Amino acid sequence: MAQPLRHYGVAIFLLALSFKATATHDGHGRKSLHFTLYQQETINKTLYLIVKGVTGPDASPTTSPFGSLFVNQDLLTISPNSSSKVVGVAEGVSITSSLDGLINVVTEKITLELKHYKGSISMLGTAHNIEVFDLPVVGGTGDFMFVQGYIKPSLLTFDSPDIVYRLEFHLYWPPYVADHFSY
Repeated sequence: MAQPLRHYGVAIFLLALSFKATATHDGHGRKSLHFTLYQQETINKTLYLIVKGVTGPDASPTTSPFGSLFVNQDLLTISPNSSSKVVGVAEGVSITSSLDGLINVVTEKITLELKHYKGSISMLGTAHNIEVFDLPVVGGTGDFMFVQGYIKPSLLTFDSPDIVYRLEFHLYWPPYVADHFSY
C-alpha cells in the first residue's frame, strides 16, 4: 500500500516542478514575471458559438465564418494534461473579423491563483487561428495591478472536441509599482 502512495507523491512533486515562474527586476527598475500555463478548452462545454457568421468560400475546421461570436470559460492548468493542477480561469469573447475566417478580435480576463500572485489579467487584441501571435495585456487586478506585457498563445493539441493552448505570460510592472511588491 505504501508503494503506490510513494509513486503518487513523486508524480505530484514532478508536476509541481513543471510549473516555473521567474520573477526578476530589469536594469530599468521594472519587475517582470514569466511563466507558462495551459488553457483547456472543450467545444460546447467551455467554448460556445453564440452567433454563426457568414460562411466564406473556403470553410475548414481551422476557420470560422466571418462575424462569428464565441464565448469561453476555460480552466488554466500547470501542464498540458487536463487533470493537472488548476491555477486559473480564462473567460472571454472572440469575434471572427477576417473574411478568410482565420483572424479574431479577442478580449479575455484571466483570473489566477498562483503561489505568490493572485488577481486577474485583462487582454485585448487580434488572434490568428493557426499562427503564433502576441496578445497585449491591458491591465490587471490584485497582485497584477498596473501590469503590462503580453501573452503568447499557441495551439498545442486539437483533438475535437478538446483543444489545448500553451499560454506564455510575459508580464512587466512599471518602476513606480515594482517597489511595492515583496516577491
